[in-house]
Amino acid sequence: ASDRVEMRAPRAGWGPPAVLLLLLLLLASGSAHGYKPVIIVHGILDGPEQFKNLSGFINEVHPGTEVQIISLFNDCESMKPLLIQVPEFRKAIEKIMNARPEGVHVLCFSQGGLVCRAVLSTTPNHNVHTFISLSSPLAGQYGDTDYLKWLPGCVKKTAFLFCYNKVGQHFSFCDYWNDPHHRARYLKGNTFLPPINGEIPHQHLKDWRENFLRIKKMVLIGGPDDGVITPWQSSHFGFYDSNEDVVEMRNQAFYKNDTFGLKTLDARGDVSVCVQSGVKHTHWHSNFTVFKTCIEKWLI
Repeated sequence: ASDRVEMRAPRAGWGPPAVLLLLLLLLASGSAHGYKPVIIVHGILDGPEQFKNLSGFINEVHPGTEVQIISLFNDCESMKPLLIQVPEFRKAIEKIMNARPEGVHVLCFSQGGLVCRAVLSTTPNHNVHTFISLSSPLAGQYGDTDYLKWLPGCVKKTAFLFCYNKVGQHFSFCDYWNDPHHRARYLKGNTFLPPINGEIPHQHLKDWRENFLRIKKMVLIGGPDDGVITPWQSSHFGFYDSNEDVVEMRNQAFYKNDTFGLKTLDARGDVSVCVQSGVKHTHWHSNFTVFKTCIEKWLI
């Protein structure tokens, strides 16, 4: 009886039909669940087409979620320098964020993870809630992979000769080529990753750190069977020392010195690491097990 009385009580012009209609509209849009929009940034040598499965996974478990796959620097255009790509991605992401005051999630694959990191660091007052890095060479790349076919006759031991000069820096993969045997040349000749990692001093270091720390959560996804990211632990901020032994994230200098906020984020309890075996590099974004295990719970 009490339920019937409450339903009949007037509510400042909101009758039952209006409330029911509103609820139906909210359910249809997914807004009733409060799912934040998801922005997807692709990797090297691919584009939005490769992320239809991932977009479908998101809407299968969170119906009505707005998913925006940014269509910029697709396919071969993705080889352009990251210092050219980042400002354009930033404009596109800012446009979405400005229209979504409730905040957004960014899900970034491979090279796209580095693009997103740079966008987060260089964007004041961004409202990114969760940054999900899907098999991205966050600490750099050093290995013989399919991408070296773009350098005829070039293998990992000599790639630094090409990458750490003005010509090489016109190719995106050189922006995160991190040769542990030529660190001085890496720090001097790589114009992208050392500043982003705070491995060299620069005037924006403090601001970039503050901007990056605006995120509420960072999710790092990768695995030992990736076959492209080398070492695969780079997807979790691990990397080789000069003996090519992997040094894990918490023992890296940029972590210990907290140059871009990684240690602070970790101390807050806001770094989540997800390791998945048996996943090849180009399969991360179409693997439903990876999505259910590593991604789904953060997209709320």
